[in-house]
Amino acid sequence: MTSKLTTALFIAGGLLASSALSANAGPLTDRIAAGEPIRIGFSNIPIWGYPDEKGDPKGFVNEIALGILAKMGYTDVETSVTDWGGLIPGLQANRYDLITGGLYILGSRCENINFSEPIIVTGDAFLVSAGNPKNLNNYKDVLAQSDTILAMYAGSNTVEAARKEGLDDAQIMQLPGPAEVLAAMKSGRADAAALTYFEAVDFAAQSDGKFEITDPNALPDWTKNWVGVGFRFEDEDFMKEFNAALAGYVGSEEMLAAVQEYGVTEVNVPQGEATEWVCANR
Repeated sequence: MTSKLTTALFIAGGLLASSALSANAGPLTDRIAAGEPIRIGFSNIPIWGYPDEKGDPKGFVNEIALGILAKMGYTDVETSVTDWGGLIPGLQANRYDLITGGLYILGSRCENINFSEPIIVTGDAFLVSAGNPKNLNNYKDVLAQSDTILAMYAGSNTVEAARKEGLDDAQIMQLPGPAEVLAAMKSGRADAAALTYFEAVDFAAQSDGKFEITDPNALPDWTKNWVGVGFRFEDEDFMKEFNAALAGYVGSEEMLAAVQEYGVTEVNVPQGEATEWVCANR
């Protein structure tokens, strides 16, 4: 699924950005110099990054990324939607120039792609049946009940977290994406779902009281995560320019107004944590 954004280009900003990048190498810089659009890949993840009914990018990570690019003078953007597990491989295969959609900065991912400086900090939560009948508030609760199944989507940070907490494949149900995770919960094939906090809130709100979310603070502190925008290693020079614009945009009134509809507030603004530190500690 592909859509093209054709908003007007701020010529002055574009000239400044082009000048700053003219001496730098990288596939993305070459595309921009050739007049081609910046290609953004994301998955269909509620709240974080998803296509609207016209196929245009929505979600707070897309809003932030597009806002930063606009500050750099770039508004000629092409977007593609893919499965969650296809984001990093697609970036590496040069199908996208950057990937959004809510990628947590994890050490394992930092080995495969570059991340911008953090744009959001948040945690996870469990989606459970109303009343939480099995009292599943964290991974240890699931581990203690061997017949309990915890759903999550393949490639998500919760897969690593569950395994770190001792769960094996017998209790972990990996699915293609959030929609399939929700379907597993509705059908009773899963007893709980490990999701980002924003996803869990969204699903619970739309369940007509069938589901609720657990307290994110019941999960280990190390499950708190920072979100970044993914780039190829070859585009490090462009990413540096992106980070320079990011520094003045993330946490600004303009950014907070753009993401207000998604429930993002000042609480989710990173407090100076650097990607280098996050890669080493997550």
